[in-house]
Amino acid sequence: MPTHEYLFGRALDLPEAIAYREMLRARNKSVVFTNGCFDVLHVGHAEYLAWARSQGDALIVGLNSDASVRDLKGAPRPFVPYGERARLLCALRSVDVVIGFSERTPEELLEQLRPDVHVKSAQYRVEDLPEARVVTAYGGEVRLAPHREGSSTTDIVERIRMHFTAEP
Repeated sequence: MPTHEYLFGRALDLPEAIAYREMLRARNKSVVFTNGCFDVLHVGHAEYLAWARSQGDALIVGLNSDASVRDLKGAPRPFVPYGERARLLCALRSVDVVIGFSERTPEELLEQLRPDVHVKSAQYRVEDLPEARVVTAYGGEVRLAPHREGSSTTDIVERIRMHFTAEP
C-alpha cells in the first residue's frame, strides 16, 4: 500500500458501514449521512460536504451508482465513473466513508444504516424528500445544508458547452 493511503477515507460495503456506525455509537459519536451523484466534483460539493461533516462526528456519503446517475440525470451522465467518484470523495478531509447504492434515492440504505443526522441541500424542502419519512421514523434528524447558487455540475457543464460552441 502506498504511504499516502492513510490520508484517504474508506469505501465500504453495507455490512462494513453498519459495523463502522456501531463502532462510533459505542464511543458515543454521532453519525451524519448525505448522498448524491457527485459527478464533476466542484466547490459547491466541497462546501456542502464540509457543512454536513460539521453536523456530527463522522460523515458517511452515499454515492449513486453509474446506472442510478444515468436514471436520474440522463445520458451521457455520469461523466466520471463510480470508482473515480468514490476515490475523489474519499480524498476529501470531510468524508470518512463512502458507500455506493443503486437506487434513485437512499431510503433502503438509510433504513439499514440509521445515521443520527441525514443532510440534504437547502434547495430541497424536508417534506419533499422521500427519505425524510424513513429518517424521522427511526428517530433521526434531517438537516438542510446551505445551497451555493450557480455551482452545480449542470452549471459547469453548460459553461463548458457554451465556451466550446460560442462563435470566436
